[in-house]
Amino acid sequence: MVAVTDVLMSPVVLAVVSIAFFSLQFLRAHGSELLLSCGSNGTVDADGRRWIGDMATGGNFTLSSPGLAAPLARKNNSDEIFRPVYSSARLFNTATWYTISVLPGSYCVRLHFFPSTYGNFSANNSVFDVTAHYYKLVSKFNVSEEIVWRNSVSNSVINAVVKEYFIVVDAGGLKIEFDPSPGSFAFVNAIEVMLTPDNLFNDTVRKVGSAGMQLPLGLKDRGVETMYRLNIGGPALESASDQYLHRPWYTDEAFMFSTNAAQTVSNASSIMYVSSNDSSIAPINVYETARIMGNNMVVDKRFNVSWRFYVHPNFDYLVRLHFCELVYDKPSQRIFKIYINNKTAAENYDVYARAGGINKAYHEDFFDNLTQQPDSLWLQLGADSITSASGTDALLNGLEIFKLSRNGNLAYVLGHIDIGTQSDSSKAGKKKELWEEVGIGSASFVALTSVVLASWCYIKKKRKAVKKEAPPGWHPLVLHEAMKSTTDARAASKSSLTRNASSIGHMMGRRFSIAEIRAATKNFDESLVIGTGGFGKVYKGEIDEDTTVAIKRANTLCGQGLKEFETEIEMLSKLRHRHLVAMIGYCEEQKEMILVYEYMAKGTLRSHLYGSGLPPLTWKQRIDACIGAARGLHYLHTGADRGIIHRDVKTTNILLDDNFVAKIADFGLSKTGPTLDQTHVSTAVRGSFGYLDPEYFRRQQLTQKSDVYSFGVVLFEVACARPVIDPTLPKDQINLAEWAMRWQRQRSLEAIMDPRLDGDFSSESLKKFGEIAEKCLADDGRSRPSMGEVLWHLEYVLQLHDAYKRNVDSESFGSGELGFDDMSFSLPHIREGEEEHHSKPSSIREEPDT
Repeated sequence: MVAVTDVLMSPVVLAVVSIAFFSLQFLRAHGSELLLSCGSNGTVDADGRRWIGDMATGGNFTLSSPGLAAPLARKNNSDEIFRPVYSSARLFNTATWYTISVLPGSYCVRLHFFPSTYGNFSANNSVFDVTAHYYKLVSKFNVSEEIVWRNSVSNSVINAVVKEYFIVVDAGGLKIEFDPSPGSFAFVNAIEVMLTPDNLFNDTVRKVGSAGMQLPLGLKDRGVETMYRLNIGGPALESASDQYLHRPWYTDEAFMFSTNAAQTVSNASSIMYVSSNDSSIAPINVYETARIMGNNMVVDKRFNVSWRFYVHPNFDYLVRLHFCELVYDKPSQRIFKIYINNKTAAENYDVYARAGGINKAYHEDFFDNLTQQPDSLWLQLGADSITSASGTDALLNGLEIFKLSRNGNLAYVLGHIDIGTQSDSSKAGKKKELWEEVGIGSASFVALTSVVLASWCYIKKKRKAVKKEAPPGWHPLVLHEAMKSTTDARAASKSSLTRNASSIGHMMGRRFSIAEIRAATKNFDESLVIGTGGFGKVYKGEIDEDTTVAIKRANTLCGQGLKEFETEIEMLSKLRHRHLVAMIGYCEEQKEMILVYEYMAKGTLRSHLYGSGLPPLTWKQRIDACIGAARGLHYLHTGADRGIIHRDVKTTNILLDDNFVAKIADFGLSKTGPTLDQTHVSTAVRGSFGYLDPEYFRRQQLTQKSDVYSFGVVLFEVACARPVIDPTLPKDQINLAEWAMRWQRQRSLEAIMDPRLDGDFSSESLKKFGEIAEKCLADDGRSRPSMGEVLWHLEYVLQLHDAYKRNVDSESFGSGELGFDDMSFSLPHIREGEEEHHSKPSSIREEPDT
């Protein structure tokens, strides 16, 4: 029998071990890459590198299940650099994983996602988890939603997502698993796996607010995700500038609190690294430019240069700052303080002294952790007033922000601001196989909405475990409840159901028994579901044998839905108007909270604009619908003592009855307006991406003009008949409001009008219509019209169109012949609620409250 030692010492084994050892050393010195183009066969060139198709044989990877390799079904409008690898994707309807044979070590893993249509499948409807080497990377992940969030927080326009992670891999190799949510599917366009240099992360780092104390991070047991990588004060750097890991660097303007607070300096000559090992940390280009305070005429030395970054709460963060003194050739000329999240990270900071000279590049890392609530990470540089430095100054060349895993988790679920995805609610309850659902697209959104609902419930359970009430603050990711938080969501839900039902029951109309509700909905038959949301589901039902109604059933297990439900009850108990969806009654038995509404037979306004196959509305029908919605919103703003701000105006919340009369629905996010001595309501940001007032988003200050902004987006949506956010379009067309405004400012809105209107409208009426929308979308809320003023001018638009139709056969048709002056558009100054006291077009009739 051969001894084990003999086998281990055999020439063959020694050769294998030697090869493996030297291969590892070579890869660590020069970097190694596995570049997979998913769903592709053969090789493609992108980003200056060669990518192999994951259908190719002989590679150092395997796939547990083939899934579906699908080519791009439409023109590829992705980033030019990665366009070749975004031309195909691999789709999975069950948990599937790539197993990649790599040597033990630290690796950079990048996952590329371009949401488009592949074959018959729309990636916008995809929801899935990704796990790599025991780390949960993403959970309930929707790529389109991620794009909307990234664009909103960075003021950018991207149409693809690249997720970058750093993971220590042991001898078992690297396993990357894609796990679709029930009723959905997963997809990926490309995968990069690269061995990283040994010195990329140190295991000890300076802790913020601890007077320079070094903290062990234990990175061998923690995953790392890149959140931001910025070239401060310089241009964006393409990945080709980084010879080691092909990392792109972006500009920092969008994150600065004030770009006027600093000036840029540059020096492209003679820059060298403090240590030769630092050459793999960042390319030299990063250190050639910087922002400094310089001569900014600041008298108060407490002034700071500030950057704000939106991050995921309840994680630890590594903040890497890159420095290189480009101006001063001796120490003590530029000494400053560094603050991270309002805590001192470093004092008496002298870049020249730390680097040992001018034009010497280095980096320094800082560690901080965020609590459950904060979603912002602040970086501030300010002069150290107690030093002898020659001026009020500071300097920064580059910045990276990394998120660190907790208990193996890097995932954070978005889904708390609606991205406006279209659904076909009539098919929501039908049980179909995955690929049928993906094929028809609309039914898949029901699965997405259910995931969002489930994630909210999960988050509420976690908050309960924290055993403390969350402090107030601004959260574009995990948004606050519409009403006060409680420590026990379920207990609060049960008590609030009873309390609300008892206190407002006499104002809510007819009281239904649970037996009547079950009979009306055939025991909540899923085939009768016509809508769904954070509150629960809406069913089409029939009462009194021949009266069709809409029945909204609250999900009592989800506290957030209950808060919105309670708000809707509160609002509807005091609101009655022809252009608000009417409440018929309620049910409060068996711990249920159910509201019964009038049934709106024609469904949502959006369903008649695009995505459903319904016949297009005429221009007159569209104007009528806008007028009806404007009347409902005007009543909300003026019908109560302090007014009501809807806060979620969009085409899916504008419903149409049998006669196409438009009515405002869904008051779950509504807020009572400010008092007479206030200009706004300070509140957490809620609403829907694409419709959200950017001023409200920035300042957390809600006014009636926030509804006006959202209504302006609705007007453009009505004219153009396309989604307000569509990541599959070219970059300059993704956001409807921005795209339409560019055409409107050129007075060329007609060029992007819904082609199905076939020119059957007055160009004069369209001109005025576009000018109204433009006014609504003014950056400064004070410059926007009131809803009463919007209503006044929409009526004018209708008169122009009616006159056009009466004179359509007249070749001499013009606005002057209609009795109107062809003057430039200006909105009259009308106080809210007083339109009836001013001269209006004769066709305007105020709707009585009902």
